[in-house]
Amino acid sequence: MKKYLLLLMSLFFLIGCSSKNPELNTVQKIDINKYLGTWYEIARYEHSFEKDCKNVSANYSLKKDNEIKVINQCTNMKTNKTKKAIGSAYSIDETNSKLKVSFFWPFYGDYWILDIDENYTYALIGEPSRKYFWILSREKQLDKNLKKEILNKLPNYGYDEKSLIWTIQE
Repeated sequence: MKKYLLLLMSLFFLIGCSSKNPELNTVQKIDINKYLGTWYEIARYEHSFEKDCKNVSANYSLKKDNEIKVINQCTNMKTNKTKKAIGSAYSIDETNSKLKVSFFWPFYGDYWILDIDENYTYALIGEPSRKYFWILSREKQLDKNLKKEILNKLPNYGYDEKSLIWTIQE
């Protein structure tokens, strides 16, 4: 009986450790100073902490200890009240493309910069499980051609356009 239990536990462990998603690649290098400032959310995968949000933005600034201060805010569409969350982030390697972000210490989530244009005007953000995804821009709206170009890239990262929630930006 113990052998079967051990075999069953091993099988569950192996299944749990295997990933259904292929490796997620990030950009090769991010210049943190260029990345700082305000970004507007163009689209996202739905999740509880941004439910019913419009006018979503994130502001990144450098703290003294080389951590990044993160201020996310949005307007709740039902109450028209502004919600704000303040957190911190740090880079996990020298590329600065893989960050750990926390809004509730000691819990951190992955924030991986998958794609960014050379002028830092838009960015695609995700994480290995593919549960979270954001399209960010320095402007509140994307050019139609750029939007199409970005959407064509999503399958390369294992993300689905049909799952996007398009953010209302006023």
